[in-house]
Amino acid sequence: PSRAVRHDGEASERNKLELEDGELEEERPPAREDDDDEADIHQQIAWGKQIARERTPEAILRLFAGEGRRFNARNLSMTAHRVGKFGRRDVRVHLEQLAIMCERRVEKFDPQGIANTAWGFAKMDFVDRRLFEAIAVQARRRSGQLNPRDMANTAWAFATAAVVAPLLFEAIAGEALRRVRQFNSQGLANTAWAFATAAVAARELFEAIAGEA
Repeated sequence: PSRAVRHDGEASERNKLELEDGELEEERPPAREDDDDEADIHQQIAWGKQIARERTPEAILRLFAGEGRRFNARNLSMTAHRVGKFGRRDVRVHLEQLAIMCERRVEKFDPQGIANTAWGFAKMDFVDRRLFEAIAVQARRRSGQLNPRDMANTAWAFATAAVVAPLLFEAIAGEALRRVRQFNSQGLANTAWAFATAAVAARELFEAIAGEA
């Protein structure tokens, strides 16, 4: 069965994916021997520049299709983020493979990479349950390292994708409340929207956001 769920229109109760740590129904596809055969740093830099330079998602995904198994964590998250900027795309095969690669290497992502990957897949309306589970675990564990923009983008991504991750939202709520004065107006708005959309009770956070408005 497919790992991914696509949402048509606004999220409904039946669309929501409930994430519980350690509970995944599908088996992970077997890893290939070259899955961790990353290219050297000079090649990674060259690919990163190419990803940033391409002006169509098709061009970025063609590069990923050819070389993605040798991408490092930064280039994988950058691919998801850049393709996500173009919105929903009908390129399911490449996105499934990108999701698999991101999931397998998510522990190597930096905090921005974690947030950017969640944001990119949410923008593409391509919700891979195993990937979002892995992102939720990493983002929660490293919530203290997420900057305000990363927190807002991560919360926005999970709310947009209709992925229920209460432990992640709890961690973000605590950090956002502690650092609410570091958020800009857009970050405050996105965070409030995400918590409201996800129906997460966070009274203190909402009050703090209202106080900064």
